[in-house]
This record gives sequence, C-alpha cells and structure tokens, in this order.
Amino acid sequence: MNTEPATAAAPLASGTTRSSQYDAFHAARARSNLVAGLYAEAMGEDYPAEVAASSSCDWALLGLMAARLRMNPGQLLVDAGCGTGGIGLWLARALAVRLVGFDLSPVATAQAAARRPHFLGITADRAVFRVAELENTGLSTAHAHGIVCVDALGRAADRGAALRELARALAPGGRLLVTRALRRGAEQAWHQQMAAAGLTQEHLDERPQEPVVWERLYRLWIAHGDDLRRELGQAAAEAMLREAHQVLPTLPGRWAVLLTLRRLPGTADGPGAAARMSGPSHLAGMPASTERTPQ
Repeated sequence: MNTEPATAAAPLASGTTRSSQYDAFHAARARSNLVAGLYAEAMGEDYPAEVAASSSCDWALLGLMAARLRMNPGQLLVDAGCGTGGIGLWLARALAVRLVGFDLSPVATAQAAARRPHFLGITADRAVFRVAELENTGLSTAHAHGIVCVDALGRAADRGAALRELARALAPGGRLLVTRALRRGAEQAWHQQMAAAGLTQEHLDERPQEPVVWERLYRLWIAHGDDLRRELGQAAAEAMLREAHQVLPTLPGRWAVLLTLRRLPGTADGPGAAARMSGPSHLAGMPASTERTPQ
C-alpha cells in the first residue's frame, strides 16, 4: 500500500498471496537501512526521514495534506493503505486527531502499531492499526472525518469498488485525499468512478517533482541491485528491480496530482447515493490515469 513491496504488475488474485508478498518486503526492509537510504538519496532534503514511507510522500505532500484535510482536534482520520504507518501517525500528531490505519499486510500493521509511542507518546492509544483491504475496509458508514490514500489506490484489485468503499466510510462534509498519476490521451474512467462514489472534487494539486523522484529512485535501485539482493534477499530485491525496469519507461509524460475529494454535507449515504448526484464531473477532460502506481 503506501509502503507496499515493489511490483508494477497487476495485483495478484489471491489476497493471501498478495499479503505474503508484502509481508516479506516489510520484514526484509526492517532488517536493513538500505531502502530508506536510497529513498533519502533520491528525495534529498525533501525526504521526511521520520515518516520513512515507501511512497512518493515528501515534506511538501505532508504539509499539503494537513492543509487540505481541514480537520478539527479529536476527529477521526483514516490512513488507507497505511503500510508501516508513518504518514498517518505524522498527520495524527500534527492535527491532534484520532487515527485508524489499515493495510493488507499484517507485518506492516504490526510495525505501524509499534511506532505509535514515537509519534504520539502517552496518547498512543488514539491510533489503531488493523488488516483490511481497500475494497473491504470494515469501517463504519459515515464514520471518518478525513481519509488519506497515498500511492495505494492504483494497486487495488478493483479501483472503482475501493473508491466507493472509502467514500462510504466518509462522513458528510469529510474529505478523501488521493494521490494519482495521470496521463493525457489514454482512456480513463476516473471521473465516472468519483461520481459513482458520491464525491465531488474540491482541489487538484499538481506534484511536478514526483516523476523526477521516481526516476532517481528506480535508477538507484538498479545501480544498487547487488546490495538489495544481499540485504533484502533475492525475492524482495527482484520484485523491486522488476518494478524499476517496468515503470521507468512510463514516467515521461506522467502527471502526478493530489486530489481532494469531498462528500458534501447532507449527501445521502449508501451505494445508491451516487446515482442520485447530478451535474457534470469536475474531472471531465482531465488527463487519464496510467493506473500504474509505483511503490
């Protein structure tokens, strides 16, 4: 999820198999500082070392998400595809909110839970992490005041279903922040998915440095392939290198954005609500999604 293991291939059909793959990556990364060091080298001073996410999350994105969420102290934030929890925990501390994070990997969520005292001190119990999938979060309807989903939606087995599920959990007036990679000229259904979920676009923020960072990072992975194999093990390293070789050619023309989507106050809940929404999509005419999210 936002710290999922590397693979740009389509998600595997078996949830158990996918979990095992991600578990192996997180377990391997916990044994070595090499991956974090390569992220830090690729991002330079933009790398938030404390957060240490295996995603495109940098200082600029953290600040932008804190501003776009517009949450009040004590409200509930959800980190969807939380990985090892750094993004959600940083935001929970910055905004003085409660946090529920979920990820496909039980190893990742266990690591996230262990990080709570570092970020939240004696109030660590206001953050909870659990195993769940984007399409089946287990969250109560209209329960979350804000949701962040960083570099995770593109890895969902059914992106439309995942978006509807996140929207279902969002309280009226709440905001869902999603990182996306878009490309002009390709067929895309993102605006239909957004409308079907009962959401409206509030902001679209460009992230011009994101493709540059991924290019640097992938080239570093390839250059340090032998080091990755030695420190992470053959399977985890080969998955990362496979992603690097597959995604590098797609980066030219990539347009990275942060979308702020809102469930308007008074919007009805439930799967039929979206069908009752009217008006043109705010995303009509936008560049299309590549549907290929780097790690």
